[in-house]
Amino acid sequence: MMPPMTTPAAVTVDAAAYAQAVENAVSAAAAYYEGGTSPWDDDTYDRLVRGIAAWETAHPDEVLPGSPTGKVAGGAVEGDIPHTVPMLSLDNVFSAEEFTAWTASLARRVGREVTRFSVGPKLDGLAIAARYSRGRLTRLITRGDGIAGEDVSHAIGALVGLPEQLAEPVTVEVRGEVLMTTAQFEYANEARTGHGGQPFANPRNAAAGTLRAKERLYTVPMTFFGYGLLPLPGTDGPLAERLADLPHSELMALAAGLGVHTSAATAVPESVAGSPEQVLSRVEEIAAARAGLPFGIDGIVVKADLAADQRDAGSGSRAPRWAVAYKLPAAEKITRLLEVEWNVGRTGIIAPRGVLEPVVVDGSTITYATLHNPADITRRDLRIGDHVTVRRAGDVIPRIEAPVAHLRTGEERPVVFPEQCPRCGSDIDTGGERWRCAQGRNCHLVASLSYAAGRDQLDIEGLGATRVVQLVDAGLVADLADVFALRRDQLLGLERMGETSTDNLLAAIAAARERPLSRVLCALGVRGTGRSMSRRIARYFATMDGIRSADAETMRRVDGIGPEKASSIVAELTELAPLIDKLVAAGVTMTEPGATPPPAVGAAAGAAADGRDPAGTPGAGRPLAGMTVVVTGAMTGPLEKLSRNEMNELIERAGGRSSSSVSRRTTLVVAGEGAGSKRDKAEQLGVRLAPPDEFATLVASLLG
Repeated sequence: MMPPMTTPAAVTVDAAAYAQAVENAVSAAAAYYEGGTSPWDDDTYDRLVRGIAAWETAHPDEVLPGSPTGKVAGGAVEGDIPHTVPMLSLDNVFSAEEFTAWTASLARRVGREVTRFSVGPKLDGLAIAARYSRGRLTRLITRGDGIAGEDVSHAIGALVGLPEQLAEPVTVEVRGEVLMTTAQFEYANEARTGHGGQPFANPRNAAAGTLRAKERLYTVPMTFFGYGLLPLPGTDGPLAERLADLPHSELMALAAGLGVHTSAATAVPESVAGSPEQVLSRVEEIAAARAGLPFGIDGIVVKADLAADQRDAGSGSRAPRWAVAYKLPAAEKITRLLEVEWNVGRTGIIAPRGVLEPVVVDGSTITYATLHNPADITRRDLRIGDHVTVRRAGDVIPRIEAPVAHLRTGEERPVVFPEQCPRCGSDIDTGGERWRCAQGRNCHLVASLSYAAGRDQLDIEGLGATRVVQLVDAGLVADLADVFALRRDQLLGLERMGETSTDNLLAAIAAARERPLSRVLCALGVRGTGRSMSRRIARYFATMDGIRSADAETMRRVDGIGPEKASSIVAELTELAPLIDKLVAAGVTMTEPGATPPPAVGAAAGAAADGRDPAGTPGAGRPLAGMTVVVTGAMTGPLEKLSRNEMNELIERAGGRSSSSVSRRTTLVVAGEGAGSKRDKAEQLGVRLAPPDEFATLVASLLG
């Protein structure tokens, strides 16, 4: 068992602290590279090594021979299989300024400006070399110390994306990264805990530990991404010469043609940039896509693409001088799980939430993280007091990946599951992975009704939480449909309800009957459907009947809905059927203005050909068709009274897609008074800007 984790200082202050930092860094690197474990997360280790390097710069005569700086894998590992060409690490930069300084240094080294860069994701896994003889995979070798590595050929056949036979009978070496996708990591931990083992702390450690495991009762798949291709002894002359002279981007295209998996098939394919400015733009795009990737990345790799530039730049003992890793803010940290809270949502779902020792992840201080469900806690063997890996990327809600089991002290204690609903004390339905109060939505009826009456849903002015409590306590309302059955005499009988407030509330309820289907769907509070998704579903199906008749496969045709969410939405709509029937009987609108039902599956191509979207909405009257629009700042003129949600509704009724962030995919930014960073980013990217009045003119036919 490793000792309890203590966070090292980022800067060493004296020789004794420096020596201890070197010992800590080498120990941590050995734990990771040899066993797939480590007492620290990557960010903590990186800060420690940067502190060591800074001290060594200031005290060059006192550098210890065991220092991790300037060494592959921090000098913590050795190998017994020599590499034909050193298998080096990468130097890091952490900002646009540091990257610009690196490009200037590169230009000085090669004696000219570098005009071609390859830019791709820095995959968070374990580097290996795969040797092929006449097209057949014969050996797998880890990076080791860069000069020699460990033979892990027992893993041949277990790596998705690394074929045992290439498309051509060539003798070459493919270099790349072995990692676990999110799905593979989940499976690995299920298999590991199912066989009595402790779960892996994160996908990176899981890949490192699994790759080295030679004797196991079960098989865990991993994924390979190629990032290099070079000749081996025995490679025929013309091919060897060709590989030596091809740009990196063409080498990767050749590798893909041989059947090797590369980033080309992902949402963040490696691409070529013609200037440092284009590189930084691509860095932003990859960073923005990070949260949605099915695998982990911790940065972006930038390489001089041309072989001549690489030769002229050369390499140091640790890293090539023609490539660099642009590191992103850490999306993963290790902290302690202090407690588990049980919260009841609007639909009655009882959700566990981890209370954490505060930790900064991706620029934000995290004190809570999702735990998914009780089965997930059991599967991961989480305990109060555990050190846990917490992951956050972009705007994704922080989540606890797994306990860091090798840091346990024996003082951890089991998580106690509730026996009754923590909100109302009712029984709990434990039949599924997600536990639910037996009262369902009625457990949180006040919150559900208050949400449904909100401005962005049915917009029933006067029906706030206080009034809802009155109605529920008086027995007048048991669900949303009951609101539309309220009578004047019933309301007048409530405390503090005069004639004026009663008439105003009844008028607001009458107006709510006429709200479009997208608002009604949002008011129902179906999990996975907020304002934007409710609009997309309503625009696609046009009617509530169309939505309710859709199976999971049909629901997946809506932009942004995957298999899991589709099944969940369909199941919940089935559960809501009695309430929807009551709303229909109450005269609530169940259609979306301007939308028409989708064509049959076979007619989809025809719809696209004659100018209609997949929902069958005619092309005419859709001035924003195919456009992605961002609204920022205060609206004026005809748009002044529209909320941001109403602006998004307007955009989508006009055929566009609303977005909250500006990127190269953005078509138009509507910039009102006080527009700040989004306007600035639009100007930097060359995205079209329009003031509110110009936009109002563009969508004038829909403003009535």
